[in-house]
Amino acid sequence: MMNKPTTPKQEAIHPLWQKLTVELATIFDAHFVCATVAQEIAIHTGLKTVVGMSAMQGRYYDVWVYEDNGRLTQTRWNNDKSSFDSLIANGEAQYKDKFNLSPAELVSSELWQLPKDKILVSPLPLPGKADPLTPPGILCLIDPTDDCPIDLDNIESLISYITVYLDRAYLRQQVHRQHIEFSVVSDISFALTSTLSLQKIYQQLIDPVRRTLIVESISVGLIDQDTGDITFVDYLLGPMFEKLPTIRIKKGQGIAGWVAENQQPVIINDVYADKRFYANVDRDSGFQTNSMVCIPLQVEERTIGVLQAINKKSGDFNEHDLRLLQAIGGPLAAAIENARLHNDVIAEKRRVETILKNMSEGLLTVNPAGIITQANDALLTLLAQDLDNFIGEPANRKIRTRASSFDAFMANVINVDSDNPQLATDIFQDDGESVPVLLSGVPILDEDGELSETIFVFSDLGQIREVERMRDDFFHGIIHELRTPLATILMYARLLKEGKAQDPEKSDRFLGVIERESDRLQKMVRQMLQVAKLEARELQRSSEPVEFNPLFDEMLPPLADAATEQGLSFSQRIERDLPPVMGIKDTYYLIFKNLVDNAIKFTMSGTVRIDAYHKAGWIYVIVKDQGIGIPKASLPNLFGRFFRAQTAVERGIAGTGLGLYMVKESVEHYGGTIEVNSVEGKGSTFTVKLPIADV
Repeated sequence: MMNKPTTPKQEAIHPLWQKLTVELATIFDAHFVCATVAQEIAIHTGLKTVVGMSAMQGRYYDVWVYEDNGRLTQTRWNNDKSSFDSLIANGEAQYKDKFNLSPAELVSSELWQLPKDKILVSPLPLPGKADPLTPPGILCLIDPTDDCPIDLDNIESLISYITVYLDRAYLRQQVHRQHIEFSVVSDISFALTSTLSLQKIYQQLIDPVRRTLIVESISVGLIDQDTGDITFVDYLLGPMFEKLPTIRIKKGQGIAGWVAENQQPVIINDVYADKRFYANVDRDSGFQTNSMVCIPLQVEERTIGVLQAINKKSGDFNEHDLRLLQAIGGPLAAAIENARLHNDVIAEKRRVETILKNMSEGLLTVNPAGIITQANDALLTLLAQDLDNFIGEPANRKIRTRASSFDAFMANVINVDSDNPQLATDIFQDDGESVPVLLSGVPILDEDGELSETIFVFSDLGQIREVERMRDDFFHGIIHELRTPLATILMYARLLKEGKAQDPEKSDRFLGVIERESDRLQKMVRQMLQVAKLEARELQRSSEPVEFNPLFDEMLPPLADAATEQGLSFSQRIERDLPPVMGIKDTYYLIFKNLVDNAIKFTMSGTVRIDAYHKAGWIYVIVKDQGIGIPKASLPNLFGRFFRAQTAVERGIAGTGLGLYMVKESVEHYGGTIEVNSVEGKGSTFTVKLPIADV
């Protein structure tokens, strides 16, 4: 088969292709590609050449003009003065006569100052290319002659060739931008997980996010969990808001209120055209809001606030901006919640320490070697001792009892099976004076079941009060349970920071692990804080009638979805119009969500079922599963704090051992009971019985 003969013009353009191939082979910057193309085409044709590329979402064109005298000019033509839109919209290469233009084409006024008679113009890239990386642009030859080596027969093939290099340059630019964005998200995520100070969290957030999204302002609004109102963090809003009262909007008010209430993000590029926009803030501050992206800050299924990026400086907000903000929003929500919980835990710790320090009973802690590690003022006063001469001394030398040796009582405390061994005896001061006390003790075991400390309480027999403070047990539990998620978060944050995830899919997976472990971390901290509040009786707020039907309507659908995703059958039979019970809705939500969560978690296959009905003045809620069951030996300790059945540990099922403890404490606090029937390997049934409210 004979090759198709080439025309003289096709042969004449070959040197240009070869020159462009050599010049563009090592150029990965789109602007340099455009400049090189304009220069080489102008040199090859001897004609003034123009290359224009749309920029900033079409607000202007970057333009390169190579003069026939060899001078290259790079400039920027705004759309309101010189637009290539009509020439690009034509969709094909064409000759255009300067004196025969349509009104739309006359908009390109600066372009038409260049030719004397006509131009040869082609869209760059050509229309019809699927999902082009290169933005719209044009290539123009000014006043082409009949013998010009580039004409309608070959310009489109030239355009296709140039587009390959432009696509490569814009792809490199896009990858570089994504790399920077992922680095920023990684740095922010690491920074957010490395501090528990709310102020530092906000300081580390605002500038990187503002620079990355190229926006005028970033704002964070936090929800008041009691009222649902949203309060914005003052020092994130900028100097215009410094002298204004704190911005607080009502539940559901404005775009932020809508986002928080509906738990859905929004992109709005003209806020004043949106009926949800609350304009009073702009009127009060003098700040002009034009556009925004707003996302809910969520922890598990609960919205704690909103994150807003306001006034895009370069074009309109798009889906990419939303995804980037959401990638930051997950770690931010977890960090805010963890900081809040940390503050609560620290406050609780200080409260416990203050109580221990000021309690009337004497308190003593002894390490496994029998050395005194801590004593409160009440005990030092009781024994007429000085702290410096007391700490670090053997307990059996400093604590002398009348009935038997202190060593014997310590051994009894450590080895006895019953809880809180007690000894009524006298203790002696250094001067021989004796003090009648009721001595009680309890051993503290570490995660391996080894003795880490023993606590002794000395109560004046004339002022006996039951004091149950398990501070050390509580905080040892915190340290043990928080170690794993913190290590995981740190590891993946370091991997991201060190550039171990170059492709977006791996980066997203790493960020997902960080977000998931952050959620797990705050869930565990919240459970531990809940235990502290239960024991401190801080949950004894005023009870009110609670309706179970709307509570189950809210709680059960996501749990049913979770069971279905795990391959389980989920069924429910909730009696209509259940009578109310007295208590707090959030506490009942916690009770039943814990029970159903456990049923799903410990069921490998089969059915999870919940029934609720009332009978003879009581409401019965029954949660039944076909899971792994509970060993008979574990049933007596099932509702103990930090207790986990051996079957769960052996199967590697995660948990803190606090859920059932909180369930039992809460149910009994509201006058109810909880029973469990279980057969190992066949499943478990939990029955909660609560008194109907007398209303």
